[in-house]
Amino acid sequence: MAKELGVGIIGCGNISITYLALAPLFKGIKMLACADLNRSAAELRAEEYGVKAQSIGELLANDELDVIVNLTIPDAHFAVSKAILEAGKHVYSEKPLVLSLEEGEELRRIAREKELAIGCAPDTFLGGAHQLARKYVDEGGVGRITSGTCHVMSAGMEMWHPNPGFFFLKGGGPILDLGPYYVANLINLIGPVKRVAALTSMANPTRTITSQPLAGQTIPVETPTNIHALLEFVNGATITMSASWDVWSHRHANMELYGTEGSLYVPDPNFFGGLVEASSRDKDIKPLPAWDHPFSKANQEHPNGPRANYRAAGLADMAMALIENRDPRCSLDRSLHGIDVLTSILKSGEEGRFVEMTTTCTQPEPLGIAEALALLR
Repeated sequence: MAKELGVGIIGCGNISITYLALAPLFKGIKMLACADLNRSAAELRAEEYGVKAQSIGELLANDELDVIVNLTIPDAHFAVSKAILEAGKHVYSEKPLVLSLEEGEELRRIAREKELAIGCAPDTFLGGAHQLARKYVDEGGVGRITSGTCHVMSAGMEMWHPNPGFFFLKGGGPILDLGPYYVANLINLIGPVKRVAALTSMANPTRTITSQPLAGQTIPVETPTNIHALLEFVNGATITMSASWDVWSHRHANMELYGTEGSLYVPDPNFFGGLVEASSRDKDIKPLPAWDHPFSKANQEHPNGPRANYRAAGLADMAMALIENRDPRCSLDRSLHGIDVLTSILKSGEEGRFVEMTTTCTQPEPLGIAEALALLR
């Protein structure tokens, strides 16, 4: 196989900027083309990043492309990924991969039939902070993880996103929009989930947009916006997870894991970097010794200060896995297990009972310093 795969993008919204800007950091991938239902959006991105603007049909038929990245809205993910596979291309999708396990299994069937690969974000668990946490867990720093908490809560997407309506429709909500970051990192740190239970609700049946350019518009809410879940892992650990867009402020940490020998404090899984802290039985919480992981290094300026952002690392890892004939870290099995967990949380909220997982997966291989450097140009 070639040492570099040609990559195209379907969906030229905000997230496409991140992929197009960061892809050149990595080996194994070369951005060549983009497409969108709105041709002018594709032409704008093409001009900005030196790629070819095409129609969706032209992109699917482009023989230069080996992988197509699906950056459409969640409700379109299944149909677009299916079309990509049927065109004979590998798929890498933004999260969530699909909105139901049945859709995911159909994509798996087509991929196997055509001998194609499917990968899916989030890839933030490959960040230096989360890989440092993984290293500490693997080395027995907290003993056996027995329990923990996760919290991702805010007042809602309509406060800042330029077009927030789809976040409150089927396939949106905090559990399917933000939950994938947390579940992917928990799989990275602990392994697969056995069963879940949840209470779900919504504060209001409509929301009023306060961000520009749609400020003042009212949008319907068709999915739970307040979720409190309990996850039991195959290894016996029990994790409380809260995801809400009905919270104005709080003091909960993003992720804390408790083990037989100590506790681990993990930064926001939505990002690649951050401070990792731990305590042993002496209860003295200290930062873990810094390590020179390339995906910890700040490479972008943000209002709150410099930030490490290496999105497209999962795409590059999938490309290199295809080239090297190994398991990609953002694999279909792990993505489908994540969908099983997240949709089962919503199902539990609807039905008021524990829901057993019907899928499982392995933990991804760690991405240490040497492995991360091997992905960079």
